[in-house]
Amino acid sequence: MVHSAGLQDRDGAKLVLARAAPVWTRLLWIWADGGYAGTLVRWVETHCGWFLGIVKRDPKRSGWQLLPHRWVVERTFAWLDRYRRLSKDYEFHPRTSETWVRVAMIHLVVRRLTNRGIS
Repeated sequence: MVHSAGLQDRDGAKLVLARAAPVWTRLLWIWADGGYAGTLVRWVETHCGWFLGIVKRDPKRSGWQLLPHRWVVERTFAWLDRYRRLSKDYEFHPRTSETWVRVAMIHLVVRRLTNRGIS
């Protein structure tokens, strides 16, 4: 779901998850970074029936840290960045942006299913 950059991430997450709940009925667990901690954890459990696990940095360490489960999101963004149409926000309507992300992900999945790689 694409929405305005002026919308707080936690509020945007509620919109996305409320839309996903009827579709992903077997989903049990979602990973998120520390920006989604707080009342959203309880909201997800109450409204969607899922557990929202927060991936936190080790406060004792400084600098960059490899966090479990975060690499999945970063890897996906890296894959999407390979598509020129998605490298910048060229679209006027958010629904068009959503559609281009879906097209890119369909292309990635089809290439993986046919053993042609990711690029």
